[in-house]
Amino acid sequence: MMGRVTRERVGAELVAVVTAVVAGRPVVLTAEGGQHLPFGPLRTEHHSMQAGLQTWVEQQTGHRLGYVEQLYTFADPDRASAAGRVVSISYLGLTNAVGDRPSDAWRDWYAFFPWEDQRVGSAGPGLVTEVIEPRLGAWVEAAPPAEREARRLRADVCFGLGGRGWSPELVLQRYELLYEAALIPEAPSATPDRLVPGERMAGDHRRILSTGLARLRAKIQYHPVVFELMPESFTLGQLQVTVEALAGQALHKQNFRRLVTQQDLVEPTGETHAETGGRPARMYRFRRAVLDERQVAGTKLPRTR
Repeated sequence: MMGRVTRERVGAELVAVVTAVVAGRPVVLTAEGGQHLPFGPLRTEHHSMQAGLQTWVEQQTGHRLGYVEQLYTFADPDRASAAGRVVSISYLGLTNAVGDRPSDAWRDWYAFFPWEDQRVGSAGPGLVTEVIEPRLGAWVEAAPPAEREARRLRADVCFGLGGRGWSPELVLQRYELLYEAALIPEAPSATPDRLVPGERMAGDHRRILSTGLARLRAKIQYHPVVFELMPESFTLGQLQVTVEALAGQALHKQNFRRLVTQQDLVEPTGETHAETGGRPARMYRFRRAVLDERQVAGTKLPRTR
């Protein structure tokens, strides 16, 4: 006699990484006092999940998304609740419809990942060298001898240690390394005396957020998605500040401007803006025809240095 087949209950939900840039700071839309990203049950009344997400986010938050793409499906076995296993389908959404004074639901990216901001004057560089490097060093030394070299190499590559350069797009790898080393509160074996700075999120929402940040940092290298975060008209200085905010890295001013203008990514509006500390700066708009022209070739944006 065949045994009875046990069917596992599986639920699906949407999780949104909704990003904007306000006053030179990248921000993400959160819920429940920053503990969660916006999330909700998957529904079937829309013709696509992207359309459903756009409608859902606008209904829940009042913010219209200009760009949406699927990130990743999180279906780890430990993603379970009393109602059964939960599969999360995450999306990255970009908006410029935030205003100059966003609500408290918008949180600075770098409050969750302070080590990711490597710009001069930020906390990131000192945090890596003074806090993270020695604690990762202790984690390396605690490994069995056969595993130490692999751990050391992983730490060096992720955090630009041992003479290696910093790679902005390795956001998820850095988060997962800190998780494995029990240096963040989400890790089951973490202890308060070893934690590195950074606000936590419930469940694996900070991991999902790190996936969104990594995707956006990679995307701005070859696709003009950054313009979805810009107002209708802007100066090249404002555009550079936005790219630097997303990348957490400084860019060479003249090289940045040359690359943007030589690729015909923008066109002048004929207006000027009185920027601080100099003569009025020319205003530009994104030349949307570039989206059709770059379908095959792609659009290069500046690499961080």
